[in-house]
Amino acid sequence: MLDFEIKTKVLNVGNRKGQTVHYAQVKSQQKLTNEMVIERIVRETSLSEGDVKNALISLSNIVCDALKMGMSVDLAELGNLRLSVPSKMMDTEEEVTVANALKTPKIIFTPKQKMRDAANSVELSIDRPKKETASGGTATNPDEGHGETPLG
Repeated sequence: MLDFEIKTKVLNVGNRKGQTVHYAQVKSQQKLTNEMVIERIVRETSLSEGDVKNALISLSNIVCDALKMGMSVDLAELGNLRLSVPSKMMDTEEEVTVANALKTPKIIFTPKQKMRDAANSVELSIDRPKKETASGGTATNPDEGHGETPLG
């Protein structure tokens, strides 16, 4: 589950400059560490901890080598990695050079359907502070503890 909290800020630019706006921001996202990933793979396979660590290091080296050669990489059920190098629009053909027109390469990850489905099925909730009522008690919050519709 991803928990969000409501934040408020005043916009400094644009046609809404000076307006106070409210938005949802992730409170804190839990992390599956490298050690936890290794432990799970060891539990679910017949591989040793050393085997898993070596496989992950080798995978990293292979992916880096492929990216250096400008290749895309198919990571099976995870998805694909590829390079994207945006280009600036230049006035003349002569100005289109590596130094002038090409921006810093970026790595694009395109997840496979199974991974997209997993992301789309995460439960989302927004924690709202309880509000004081006119009688001095606290108002109930119908959103509290309930997930909202997953993105998709």
